[in-house]
Amino acid sequence: MTNTTTRLDHVVLWVSDPVAAAGFYEKAVGLEPLRVAEFTAGKVSFPSVRVNEETILDLAPRTMAERMRMLPGSAESAGHPVNHVCLSLSSGDFDALRARLQEGDVPVSHIAHDSYGARGNATRSFYFRDPDGNVFEARHYG
Repeated sequence: MTNTTTRLDHVVLWVSDPVAAAGFYEKAVGLEPLRVAEFTAGKVSFPSVRVNEETILDLAPRTMAERMRMLPGSAESAGHPVNHVCLSLSSGDFDALRARLQEGDVPVSHIAHDSYGARGNATRSFYFRDPDGNVFEARHYG
């Protein structure tokens, strides 16, 4: 892998309960939890879940917002709406995710076709929310 291409490294999601959020992303979405034990032991500020080999979602507790000082107004960003985060999956993983969400009584949208994204028009896509109200789109191409 070269370091000459811009890539998405991580997205930080504000959550009310990082351990519960990590459990949701592991069980319902199928993502690998990271640093949960270290978080519960007070050794790190938040846990994460792995999307792929180079991208993670950080699950930051809303209580951290008051400590955000990297830019003016950062503390007010907790809960600031992001429209949605999109996960691109294989066709089989797309179907498995939808089935896990439905088995877990997580509401999902209807399946849309030909919605535009980073790789052109997706074959199928749908939306769901995590327990903190963050909206995700799942899609697959071809």
